[in-house]
Amino acid sequence: MKICRYLMRHPSSSDSASPRYGLIEGENVIEISAPPWAPWSRGSRSSRLADVRLLAPVEPSKIVCIGRNYAAHAAEMGNEVPKEPLMFLKPPSSIIGPEEAIVLTKYSQRVEHEGELALVIGRRCSQLRDTDDALSWVMGYSCLNDVTARDLQKSDVQFTRAKGFDTFCAVGPHIETALDASNVLVETHVNGTRRQSGVTSLMTYAPAFLVRWISRMMTLMPGDVIATGTPAGVGPLVAGDTVEVGVAGIGVLRNPVHAPQA
Repeated sequence: MKICRYLMRHPSSSDSASPRYGLIEGENVIEISAPPWAPWSRGSRSSRLADVRLLAPVEPSKIVCIGRNYAAHAAEMGNEVPKEPLMFLKPPSSIIGPEEAIVLTKYSQRVEHEGELALVIGRRCSQLRDTDDALSWVMGYSCLNDVTARDLQKSDVQFTRAKGFDTFCAVGPHIETALDASNVLVETHVNGTRRQSGVTSLMTYAPAFLVRWISRMMTLMPGDVIATGTPAGVGPLVAGDTVEVGVAGIGVLRNPVHAPQA
C-alpha cells in the first residue's frame, strides 16, 4: 500500500485547500479520513495523481538519524564504524517533500547529499525488549535525503547545525507499507549520474535493531521518522543540480537544488 500526503493543484469550491492523506492506486489518489497512523477509513473521493501535488508524507514529532551505519561510508569519512549506533536528530522544520527545493545556505561552502531508507513509526514505541518484533511498530518506509553542510559538521563536531537547516530533510514521495527492508538497493543520482549505491543488508545495525535501540532512549511516536544511514558516495550539491534518492520497492524522491536565499 502506498500512502501519500497531498494538496489539490487546482482546488474547486468543494475541495479543501488543506493537506490530506490518501492511497495511491495506479494513476489515482483515494482520500483517507485521517493520518495513516491513526484510525482511518477509505473515502469515496478519488483524484487523478496528475491533479495533486505530493507533499512530504510525514509530519513527525522528531527525525532520529543514524550516522556511519554503512562501513564504506564511515571509511570514506575517515571514521571507524561506531561500537553503538551513532544517533542525532534533525528538526521537523527541515522537512520538505518531493519536487520541493533544497535551498543551500550562505553559512556553508560544501553541502552534500546523503540518500537513505527511512522508517515511519506507526504506533507509540518505548522500551522494546530484544524479543519484541520491532518492525511491527513500523508502519512503512520512504526515501530520505539527509542533506548535510559538511564543513559545518567538521568544524562544529556535533551535527545539529550542519543537519538542521530548513529544507535539509527531503522525504517521499510516499510511504510504502509492503516492503522487506532487509536487502533493498538505495541509490542517489545527481543530474542523472549515480553517486551512491548500496544495499540495506550492508547496514551495521539493521532496521529492527535500530527501532529497539532508539526506543530505550526516547519514546517514538506515531509518524516519527528514523533515517537509517547512508551508503558510500556522498558528494557536493550546487545550485542548479537535481538530486534523486531511490529505494527499490518504494520509488524515487526528486528535488532541485537552489542557491541560498538573499
